[in-house]
Amino acid sequence: MLGACATSPRDRIAVAAGKPMTDFLVSPTLATTHAADDDLLTAGLGLAGLRALAPPVFANPEKPTAAEVRRRAIWNNWRGIADLAPGGGFGDLYGSLPSVPGREFQALAKLPGANQPHRVLTQIPDDFDRKARCVVVAASSGSRGVYGAIALAGGWGLTHHCAVAYTDKGTGTGYVDIDTRSAVQLDGTRGVAGEPAEFAPTFTSAIPAHNVAIKHAHSGDNPEADWGSHILQAAQFALHTLDQALPSEAPFTFSNTRVIVLGVSNGAGAALRAAGIDHEHQLAGVVAVSPSVYSGDGRPLYDYVTEAAIFQPCALLHATFDHVALARPKGAKPATWAQRCKSLHDYGLVAAIDTTAQAGEAYSRMRENGWTDTAIEAGAISSSFDLWRAVAVTYASAYTRSGVEMMPCGYRFAALDASGVARASSVVEQATWSADGTGIPPSPGIGIIDSMANGADPSVLGLLCLRAMWDGEHALKRRLHAGVEATLAAPPRAGLPVIVIHGADDGLIPEAFTSAAYVRTAKQQSADRDLRYWRVANAQHFDAFLGLPVLGARYVPLMPYAYAAMDAMFAHLTQGTPLPASADIAALPRGLNAGVAPALSAKNLGAIPK
Repeated sequence: MLGACATSPRDRIAVAAGKPMTDFLVSPTLATTHAADDDLLTAGLGLAGLRALAPPVFANPEKPTAAEVRRRAIWNNWRGIADLAPGGGFGDLYGSLPSVPGREFQALAKLPGANQPHRVLTQIPDDFDRKARCVVVAASSGSRGVYGAIALAGGWGLTHHCAVAYTDKGTGTGYVDIDTRSAVQLDGTRGVAGEPAEFAPTFTSAIPAHNVAIKHAHSGDNPEADWGSHILQAAQFALHTLDQALPSEAPFTFSNTRVIVLGVSNGAGAALRAAGIDHEHQLAGVVAVSPSVYSGDGRPLYDYVTEAAIFQPCALLHATFDHVALARPKGAKPATWAQRCKSLHDYGLVAAIDTTAQAGEAYSRMRENGWTDTAIEAGAISSSFDLWRAVAVTYASAYTRSGVEMMPCGYRFAALDASGVARASSVVEQATWSADGTGIPPSPGIGIIDSMANGADPSVLGLLCLRAMWDGEHALKRRLHAGVEATLAAPPRAGLPVIVIHGADDGLIPEAFTSAAYVRTAKQQSADRDLRYWRVANAQHFDAFLGLPVLGARYVPLMPYAYAAMDAMFAHLTQGTPLPASADIAALPRGLNAGVAPALSAKNLGAIPK
């Protein structure tokens, strides 16, 4: 019931006679023109510029221009999602990066009753197809800023003459420095918090000095509860901006313009949330890749993330993972993970005395709770880079609608000195936040302060506190569970074609807990759902990491399947071509040749459904 109330389009989205309303805009619309050296798709960088190891520089590091911030954000967001390394398949097996001139329109939009806005942006290429009107709508992956879906939605949509609409879905990188009240403005540059800032938290005397406010964690809105509504609002904004850009072709409506929703990771979860509340038949099709989605079956994100954060470092010491390079990295990590095994014993979570037996107990717990060996193996990435804790800290705050001054379990976000103590951030650091950030600290220049950190395993007490919010006696438990229930996804509305794609080995958003459960639930509720599911063997969550030989040798990328699914969806909608069937795709790893992963080939991708 909580989930249904939070996502009803009749309550959250205003639509009249198929024509989008614009009373949800809370800022002026900023229109900009982009050509060859600053185009829509790569900001003029092209493939060579996106492959560069260093980001585009700011001429004045203290005060970059809006164009410089945009270019750097696009560089980061392409590299954060796609494998652009030579031999990775991009440009050879799928995708291309032509220069796409056109216009951008962006504004801040707000849902009824929301505390904070979400950023919406439409890209309209000069070669927009006026006869086969198409809009691709996407929410950012992870908690990224508004360009967080450009590697998929922009990469496919702009090269197929569609307009592309983006939303940061209430997350994003509009970080606010509490000391100076510096915030991100509509053009991406920094100014004093206020209208039209992307995020303007409530400033109180209870906020400690040097804190940094993050919209996903501190908006007070639990943005995930409204991700579907964010998508529908972005679609309405796209139609409105098409009216402004092409007045001779107006009006653009849901009845005369195909709107396809496309997303990866959290953006894919938003796409499926939109599919479940599309009661007005605004959407023509949906493609969701590795969605973070909770259908009531499976397991919700907070549950499995906090479990993995606590138990997986120890479980990875099990002999099953002796062959996994990231489970046996050079340096001190195995010793650190052995310390986690000891902590589990000290806090009564495993009974064994020696490390080997403790690892066996941690491993058995994860397997009993639905983790596969391949998901635990791929999850070594998240344990190595402390991603589990980063996600848990942010979502704990979001689900409980906690403010900057009262994050659960005593966590804070701030710039850190060499000893991990909060310090004032510099103007130069702040200038990079919106372009370089991921929406979830640790982020460049911003770290996590753990007030409970202590001893040889400093993060374990905070993690146990976060877990107690889920299945313990924590005072915030009821509020947390209500926040999670508000994210419940309904099945896609009848008649809406949907393709879901997931890597069988996903270690961050395990397929068994998310896509498989969503598809099963949808088909149980109604056998006539127009839903296809592609399960890809030997694929995990992070295409962007496949440039590392050890990962490129083991896993295939998911983006080729995403592009193929969009081709199939577009052919289905424009030509009536039947959608491909559901499939278990037998993709094959590349392996290593003289320590290097050979170029990806069509053979590695297996039989992509057609």
